[in-house]
Amino acid sequence: MEWHHYRFRSLWAVPAPPVAVYAVLERPEDYPRWWPQVREVTRLDDTTGVIRIRSLLPYDMTFTAREVRRDPAAGVLEIAMSGDIDGWARWTVRAHGSGSLARYEQVVDVNKPLLRRLALPGRPVFRANHRLMMRAGHRGLLAYLRTV
Repeated sequence: MEWHHYRFRSLWAVPAPPVAVYAVLERPEDYPRWWPQVREVTRLDDTTGVIRIRSLLPYDMTFTAREVRRDPAAGVLEIAMSGDIDGWARWTVRAHGSGSLARYEQVVDVNKPLLRRLALPGRPVFRANHRLMMRAGHRGLLAYLRTV
């Protein structure tokens, strides 16, 4: 097992129609407005940007995100990532009851040297850090959707 390789999956129930949820998720430059751990998003062009994140642990992760798939009809947004983390991430938004279910999947290798050195002992802490970030993102999205 590669200790610096991670697979994450989160499910967010959202009491808003899929089109509204997708519209927010497809604008990563607005993520810092509602997702506290997404500290900065700098667009490089129409399909690429640099994202800086930081959760509870005292380190930033910076990576370039390049759009791979944008399919509103299927509710899919997918990016390729390179930098402190390499891999991919995908949002899939579907109708669920009277609202939506947003599924987030991510498969990455961590490249940041300190995190690679701490990969084995730090793995449970890094996974918990990611869970906290995702929980805060879910809460932030719910609050943001109430204002738009």
